[in-house]
Amino acid sequence: MKLLVGLGNPGKEYEKTRHNMGWRVLDALKLDFHLEKKFQAEIYVKTGRDLSPTDKPFILCKPQTFMNNSGMAVRAVADYYKISPSDIIVIHDDKDLPLGTIRLRKKGSSGGHNGVQSIIDHLGTSSFTRLKIGVANELTEKNDTTQFVLDKFSKAEEKLLPKIILGAIEKLNLPIV
Repeated sequence: MKLLVGLGNPGKEYEKTRHNMGWRVLDALKLDFHLEKKFQAEIYVKTGRDLSPTDKPFILCKPQTFMNNSGMAVRAVADYYKISPSDIIVIHDDKDLPLGTIRLRKKGSSGGHNGVQSIIDHLGTSSFTRLKIGVANELTEKNDTTQFVLDKFSKAEEKLLPKIILGAIEKLNLPIV
């Protein structure tokens, strides 16, 4: 079983921020799999028969902790469903990559991302997959990092997001195996 974790912050005020790219990808996946119900406690657990043409079970998880405490939620879900770190995929924003750049990494440091660092700390390992989605623009270097990732995308950037999100989903190489 795979655990797909989209990082983000709970609350309406954060919905369209750069830091919520992980949640936006999971919301798109939910639509792709024709899940009409809302995320229950923002964790959606189904077997592949319900979700995937390959019948592979997986979990979509949107932690309801704030970003910097994401590791608590990921650890709790991984422990409950007995999922090893090697079967976890964390989808998150990356302020150091240009908008729309997508990178898949099997392990590594947090790269300064507090949500990823929290997961590393709580799992006790950095050996889990990350799908990094670039959110940087010309203002990245000029703004405070915290403020930048909590800012909303511009209208022009927002128009690019459906294509970026689709690219992220394609990079995941679904169906889940």
